[in-house]
Amino acid sequence: MTPPDRHPERESRDDRRARYDTDDVNSLRERVADTTWRRRLAARRSTNHAYRVAVGLVGGLVVCVGLAAIPLPGPGWLIVFAGLFVLASEFTWAEQLLEFTKRHVSRWTDWVAAQPAWVRVLLGLATAAIVYGVLVLTLHVLGVPGWVPGWVPLWR
Repeated sequence: MTPPDRHPERESRDDRRARYDTDDVNSLRERVADTTWRRRLAARRSTNHAYRVAVGLVGGLVVCVGLAAIPLPGPGWLIVFAGLFVLASEFTWAEQLLEFTKRHVSRWTDWVAAQPAWVRVLLGLATAAIVYGVLVLTLHVLGVPGWVPGWVPLWR
């Protein structure tokens, strides 16, 4: 008896393009390009170029803000994904990166959901400890703001 394939075969670039070429599946970029306002912008080369540059700048800025926010408590990864989503509306490489990310996040959440409760609790505690450690390190490096209450023992 042969063991089941642990890693499903990867989708090739040609397979992905063929899947996108079917009538029922369109990429985000293609759906945006099919809208009336986007076709109107694409009609003139100068406005199309300016729009693509603006989307690239805005999406890149959002990704950079998200990357800067990752070590801080808050939605850093969510901001990065939002920036990738903005970039994916115009750029194929960003859409492929977003698909890759969604696939791996889905695999991770499926793996965590399949674990016993004690493993999920340990993962949650480890995550909380890491976030707390990053918060302490950030406040140590940047200094404690004046609005932090006096009862916080680590910084007073």
